[in-house]
Parts: sequence; structure tokens; C-alpha cells
Amino acid sequence: MSAITTPSWRLDDDTPIDTLAAQGFVRLLPAGTASLAGLPPGALRGLAAHWADLPPDEHLRDGGRYRFRRHASLVLDDDGRRIARRIERPHWQPTDYNALHGGYERWFAPVLDATLDDPAFLGLVTGLSAVCARAAGHALPFVEVHQFRIDTAAGIGRPTPEGAHRDGVDFVAVVLIDRVAVRGGETRVFEADGPAGLRFTMVEPGTALLLDDARMIHETTPLQPDGQTGHRDTLVVTWRRDGFLDPR
Repeated sequence: MSAITTPSWRLDDDTPIDTLAAQGFVRLLPAGTASLAGLPPGALRGLAAHWADLPPDEHLRDGGRYRFRRHASLVLDDDGRRIARRIERPHWQPTDYNALHGGYERWFAPVLDATLDDPAFLGLVTGLSAVCARAAGHALPFVEVHQFRIDTAAGIGRPTPEGAHRDGVDFVAVVLIDRVAVRGGETRVFEADGPAGLRFTMVEPGTALLLDDARMIHETTPLQPDGQTGHRDTLVVTWRRDGFLDPR
């Protein structure tokens, strides 16, 4: 991907709704992410404790043992500020969007109730939901939440082993929760139907990327240990207007 950026693109912005709607993505600095969650600056750092016991991802088709995760499917209430119900279902993507892991149902360990009940976690999910819904111009009630840890104990860890991709949803958020003793992990986002793109590395917990999945392709480059075993923890949230992405 070209390192040249389109001059009109803005990366960090005080008006995330307008920027997301206009250019298809926006990066939030930690203070902005906390503000959207209704939290004081720095409060999101406390969420890292919820990433301490993620089980291994048993579905990696590249043979790796570097990814740990939990997953939940949620339906928001009419105003998008609360979880109306939780749906027990597998994660599924068509091969058109994920050639490596698409086409079959993947059951992951569930996100713990203690995590969903944490006011900071709930505020983060619903605050980002509000931004995406206002950028879309309509409600986005069907939400999937993924807790990821990419570990470098065995060497290389791949946040996106499927490569540059779209997710088959309406909007996507990637939030950095923690980053410990790793190198790499560059985030790349570029137009699905054009040559322009840019790249940056999330370093400070609370940094977030929101993107319109129909318009943008994204990936994160592999991680390497930085002198010792390390890890990168992220929260990935996806939204759809018309139900969850399920096999037809």
C-alpha cells in the first residue's frame, strides 16, 4: 500500500461524526475516546484487567497459537445507550470478506458478564455506537464485540492473519486497550475503491479507529517481541443495521 496520503483526509479530529461520515474513517485520540464513553481522561486504562484471561483462539487456520479472544453478540435498545439483550451465536463471515477464516461458524469463549457490566466498557461500546449511528444516519442495533490479545511468546503475532480486508458489516471500531513490549502492529486503512491510504501505529491505550466498512479496507501488520514476551490487546466492535451476519 502506498504511504502517500490524500491531503484532504484528516486523521485526528474534534468532530468525529462529521469526519467519519465525510471520509469514511476517523482516528480518536485517547482523550476523545474517553469523552465519547462519558469517562474522565485515562479511565479506559482500567479496562486492561478484562483482557487478563482470554482463552486461545482455536480456529486459527495458519497453525498459530498467538491469538486469544472472547466474543459477544449484542442488541442495543432503541436509543442505543443500553444492551437490550445478548444473543448466543457463533461468529460467521463469508469467504468474500475473510478468505482464511470465512465460510464456517466459529464459536468463541463468551465475553464475561463482569466485562459487559463494567460502566467503562458499556460506556465505550455505546459511545462509539452513537458516533457510528449518527454518521450513518440511522440506528445500528446489532453489535458484535471481540476482545483480542495478540501474544508474541512464540515470536511473530498476527493481528489480521487474513490480510487487508473488510468485515461485511456497516461500521467497525478498533480500540487499543494495552500494548506491552512489542514492535510493529502498524494500522493501515485505505479506500476500497481507490488508491489512497495511510498508516499509523496505535501506541497509547484508548486510541481508536472508526471506519465505514463499505468504503474502507483495513489491516494491522504483524507484531514482534521487543526484548521480551509481549502482547497487544484490542477491542474490536462491529455494527450492522439489518441483523447479524449469518449463513444464508
